[in-house]
Order: sequence, then C-alpha cells, then structure tokens
Amino acid sequence: STLFNALLRSDYCKSRAPDAIDRATVSPWPGTTLNLLKFPVINPTCDRIFRRQERLKEEATKTEDDLSSEEKKCLNNLKKQGYLVGEVGRTFQRQKSSPVVEFDPDMLSYSIDEDPKHSPRKREEREEFTYNEVKDARWCYDTPGIVKENCVLNVLTEKEVKLVLPTQAIIPRTFILKPGMVLFLAALGRVDYLQGEKPAWFSVVASNLLPVHISTLSNADAIYEKHAGQQLLKVPMGGEERMKEFPPLVPQDITLKGIGTTEAVADIKLSSAGWVAVTAHAEEKLLLRAYTPRGTTLVVREPPLLPYISTIRGARIAGSAAYRTKKPPSLVENLKTTGRK
Repeated sequence: STLFNALLRSDYCKSRAPDAIDRATVSPWPGTTLNLLKFPVINPTCDRIFRRQERLKEEATKTEDDLSSEEKKCLNNLKKQGYLVGEVGRTFQRQKSSPVVEFDPDMLSYSIDEDPKHSPRKREEREEFTYNEVKDARWCYDTPGIVKENCVLNVLTEKEVKLVLPTQAIIPRTFILKPGMVLFLAALGRVDYLQGEKPAWFSVVASNLLPVHISTLSNADAIYEKHAGQQLLKVPMGGEERMKEFPPLVPQDITLKGIGTTEAVADIKLSSAGWVAVTAHAEEKLLLRAYTPRGTTLVVREPPLLPYISTIRGARIAGSAAYRTKKPPSLVENLKTTGRK
C-alpha cells in the first residue's frame, strides 16, 4: 500500500487520478488491505518521456545545500530509517483553478438581538473519470492482503509482532561460529553448526529489536528452556504461561558448500522473523540444523538475496563471536553528491 500511494502521485499515474482516487490506508501489520484499489496508468508518449527526462536532469543537479530547511529536516529523518533515501516527483501536474470565494455582506451582518447566521457549505463534488478517459486504460492494482499460512506472525501477539516487523533500516549482525556452536534469533529461530572443518560466518538480517544469542550445542537446549519467554530471548514474551501455548521449535537439517570468505552461499529464512546468510570457505562442506516453531515454514534460499552481506561489518569484538555492527552510508537518490563525507 505504501508503494501504491507513491505511484499514485508519480509519473506512472494519470495526472487527474490523485483527485479522483483515495490513497490506500497504510498499516504496519501485513495483510490489512481491505478492498481492491486501482488507478489508471499514464500513456508514456514520446513527449511525456522527454519532459520527464528533462525534469530528472534538472533535479540531478541539485545538492542538499539547495534544499529548504524543511526538506533537509525530512531528508535527515529518512536517513535514520533507510539506506536509500529519495522522493518520487511528478512531471505532469494538473493545473487547478484558484477557488472563488463567495462574499455575501448580508450574511455577515446581524444585530445584537439575533444570533449570527451560518451559511450552509456547499458539498464538494468528488471528481470522477469519464468513460473515454478509462475505456482503454491500463490499471495498477493494490489487492487485499492475504494471510500467509505457516507464518510465524500468526502465532505472535500484537506486541510481539511490533518487535518482529522492522520499522527502520535493518543493520546486519555478523557472527563467526565454529562447529558445535548455536545461534538463536530471539526464541523464534535457531541455527546449529553441527559439522565442518573451519569457522563460518552467519549474518543475521532481522529487526534490530530482536536479540541474537550465541551458545554452545551442549548448552542450547537448557538456554531455550530457561530463557524462552524471558528478557534474554525477548520474543515471545510472557514467561512460562506464554510458552505453554507457543509451538515448540522443530528441526530441519541443511547441507551447504561454501563459495568463499566474502560471498554467502545461501540464506536460511526463519519464516517471517528474518534470515541468516551463511558464508563459508570455498569448497567447505557444512552440516547445519535450523529450527523454527512448529507450523511455520523454514526456507533455504539459494542463491542468497544479499550475497556480500557479511562484508558489512566492523572489527571483531574481543572474546566474542560477534563483530561490531556497521550501518551502510545513506544513498540519496536524485541529489548530486556534495563531496562532503
């Protein structure tokens, strides 16, 4: 729905459509689009394409120094939320006529013996497309959300879902594990490194609010038993009573073969909680065992979505399996680089 609203006010949409079509309601909870929404797509004629290219060239010459204080404030706020920052502009704006103010002096004058009269406001008529405007149109649709089966969000409370669904740019967290070590993503997922000759790197891509805990294989079951539902693993939350109704973790064995120390071989997707990208030495064979709650889906994604994710990390933390996190610098679209760092 967020994408639908952006396209509705872009060159992709007919210029009159935003006045005739309501914006979609956006909610952080997935699957909340109630009705089928649509808008007519603009016809990209040669003249329109040329005018759009001219606008983009002009905007590309701007720098952050050319922005107003309000635009700079908005830009800095977006940088905190994402790596890629930009604004969808419009080339084809519909010219709106200035509103005519009706002035009736008799309606404004009244004596001290009578109450002021309020003139009835005219109801604004909603604009509608004519038949000729849409008879051959192509449409962009926003369909009602479909509740995914086998999704971990279905077994979480509203408070827990707010922690699992990221609201800001995800900062990848990378850990180096030896065989016999275990990675917990909250109490929603677990990856065991069972067999291998050399250490491997595990990069967690999930909400920054979900904790990652590293353990040994011999202690992993006891840690889950003691801390699931508690503050250490955080989600689910609610202690022993919550865990009684929460489905247990079920395992799935995974065999991978490394590509190199800078390129991940696969992503282990822990339902909708996030995923773990696995990077290993070339030709290194790994035997892993991953867990997700019963009734949810665990997927091994090959090739990985972000193959070089393990390189986005800081220095190794002494005495720990973790590396310091490193947020990629914000990339601002449609603004010329000022040369400042």
